[in-house]
Amino acid sequence: MDDIDRKLIALLRDNARASIATLAQQLRVARGTVRNRLTRLENAGVIVGYSVRLKPQVEEQRIRALMTVLVEGNRTEAVIRALRGDPAVSALHSTNGRWDIVAELRAESLEAFDRVLARIRLVEGISSTETSLLLSTHKL
Repeated sequence: MDDIDRKLIALLRDNARASIATLAQQLRVARGTVRNRLTRLENAGVIVGYSVRLKPQVEEQRIRALMTVLVEGNRTEAVIRALRGDPAVSALHSTNGRWDIVAELRAESLEAFDRVLARIRLVEGISSTETSLLLSTHKL
């Protein structure tokens, strides 16, 4: 990847629905160049999809939280595989420091959230967890 690819990705992160013409204009390259680079980045697996970001207020009913996870020994990959399969886990991040993984969680209600926590705590290889509910979001 070169600087144009990185700038293209940054523009798409800001607005994945931007037209090829708009992206070309902002990058100061030809539309064909943008189209070819997008195709190359998609085929190489650098860009794996496009998604919609919603304002947190749109999903007011949803419970959102961050769970920090301490993994036993060298079992991080196995724990990540297990958490990937859970529909309540919206994102996973490996980290350094006290915790090994940060999981972003979502549930429809507090009761459902309680079931999510119970289910995740049973994953083999998880030593301990700490969870914080997300109350408001100030920047997306």
